[in-house]
Amino acid sequence: MKASDLMVKALEAEGVEYIFGIPGEENLDLLESLRNSSIKLILTRHEQGAGFMAATYGRLTGKVGVCLSTLGPGATNLVTPAAYAQLGAMPMLMITGQKPIKTSKQGRFQVVDVVDMMRPITKYTTQVVSGDRIPSVVREAFRLASEERPGAVHIELPEDIADESTNAKLLKPSIARRPIAEYKAISFAIDMIEKAKSPVLLIGAGANRKLTAKMLQEFVDKTGIPYITTQMGKGVLDESGELFMGNTALSSGDFVHRVIDRADLIINVGHDVVEKPPFFMEDNDQKVIHINFDSAAVDPVYFPQLEVIGDIANSIWQIKQKIQPQDSWTLDFYRNVHDAYIAHRTASEDDDRFPILPERFVREIRKAMPKDGIVTLDNGIYKLWFARNYPAYLPNTVLLDNALATMGAGLPSALAAKLVYPDKAVITVCGDGGFMMNSQELETAVRLKLHIVVIILRDDAYGMIKWKQANMQFENYGLDYGNPDFVKYVESYGGKGWRIAATEELLPTLQNCLIEPAVHLIDVPVDYSLNDETLNKTIRELSAKL
Repeated sequence: MKASDLMVKALEAEGVEYIFGIPGEENLDLLESLRNSSIKLILTRHEQGAGFMAATYGRLTGKVGVCLSTLGPGATNLVTPAAYAQLGAMPMLMITGQKPIKTSKQGRFQVVDVVDMMRPITKYTTQVVSGDRIPSVVREAFRLASEERPGAVHIELPEDIADESTNAKLLKPSIARRPIAEYKAISFAIDMIEKAKSPVLLIGAGANRKLTAKMLQEFVDKTGIPYITTQMGKGVLDESGELFMGNTALSSGDFVHRVIDRADLIINVGHDVVEKPPFFMEDNDQKVIHINFDSAAVDPVYFPQLEVIGDIANSIWQIKQKIQPQDSWTLDFYRNVHDAYIAHRTASEDDDRFPILPERFVREIRKAMPKDGIVTLDNGIYKLWFARNYPAYLPNTVLLDNALATMGAGLPSALAAKLVYPDKAVITVCGDGGFMMNSQELETAVRLKLHIVVIILRDDAYGMIKWKQANMQFENYGLDYGNPDFVKYVESYGGKGWRIAATEELLPTLQNCLIEPAVHLIDVPVDYSLNDETLNKTIRELSAKL
């Protein structure tokens, strides 16, 4: 059998549905093998877009997303998606081509040591040196990409290896189950929670799994303990209820931080050190229980007193089965904080000035989106507003990145989300800066006949950095730019463009776009001028009064 055929059969055996990418000369044997396979090639317009799509596929399905590039510049374009998947715990395999390794008459043309380049930002990286090695290399890559903590892996398939013959047979995956927490750790956790005066549940990125969400909901239903979320923990539990105390979008000074300060015990589920710290531990009487697949990475601001290590869903189930709600828990202060947070959020969302304020924008998106609709976010100041103000009802319905926090991922992520969930409403919200970094994937969306809505918050500047610049009392400098006519831009690809000229136009425009199948783009002018006043002063002053 031709080695490239064996490679594709190995991918099929692992359940691969899509390969996202851009083939090159060195991938042509593999491309021909793919042509006759069950795997669908999603041809993208940039390798970075392909990588983000593969990572998002992995994030949403739990299966390994696969992307493809040629050697040299194609492979270097996958570096950012590799880091995105690795830091964000998204299972992803990158397959890159290479010049022949046995004999080549092209010298070092386009040759980069891709395997070494990928080593610091992947769980596994290797070059296939023989067709006979393909079954074991592919099986190991998928095993490591999927294992806790999930992440990125890389296989380099040289041109001459892809073309050689092999009689190797595929390997079947072994049966493997996650370890469960030791019973004494569970007993210690129950004892600490029952003896606490004001416990609170903090939900992080590692808890964003369906079964974990189910167990956490049962735990909250039984105990009545309030919960808060990190940015990447959004939606694990319904954020519209009275027990939701807020999201740690800001580093400090928000209403949610009053809850954290008052808690004498933080039950920290799925904490991941790649996220900005959701709270800062100090040498005081406050206790922290760390519940995760892995032990805690101890830091000057994070040194939990108890670690419950094992499958998170099982750990929460074990605790839930035996714990008893306590009359001694005092949670009234938390409810006062919740009411103050909701009151401020509601008042700020009613402002109808134009260009639109981010608070009002977030409210209009929530009104338009169904409960299970998916919002993918690029990276910018609006990400903080969505994390803080957008109530998520279900896991993985708000896809934001608070790990690598790269720009350019929002649009490709929306494409992947729509491929995984073709019947769900999918929108992406991008700043004009982040959108232009991978805007060419509009053509991919049109070619695939996907129904997505792209919303561009246009302020003609790198708004997040301008906010930081203002906060540091620096003059406005070096962050303003021009933009194309976005309506004409999407129309040139075959999509439909809309421009908002008044705040009240946004909601009906978005509702119409969600009904009509097409690639829609909505140009929304946004006013970020109050960000510094609101985020750094008003919210801090109001929360400090509680």
